[in-house]
Amino acid sequence: MNETVNIHEAKTHLSRLLDRVSRGEPVVIARAGKPIARLTRVEAPVPAAANRIGFLKGQMNVPDDFDRMGEDAILDAFEGDDASSS
Repeated sequence: MNETVNIHEAKTHLSRLLDRVSRGEPVVIARAGKPIARLTRVEAPVPAAANRIGFLKGQMNVPDDFDRMGEDAILDAFEGDDASSS
């Protein structure tokens, strides 16, 4: 059931009303007994990362040896080329 409060009470007890709204209890604010607004909980948006998992599925081809691609150049960069040291 919606609780109806007048504007003065809503301003005085806003934190208390927001606590109730956060628990899913809507609150109606009235002026002179006539409803003018409804406070309701806003649902948290789904994080963008959750929507992006697998977004390129089937659109890319990763070679079987991708983790070894360029390994000679990498080893040369770290260890140096043995032919040049002779």
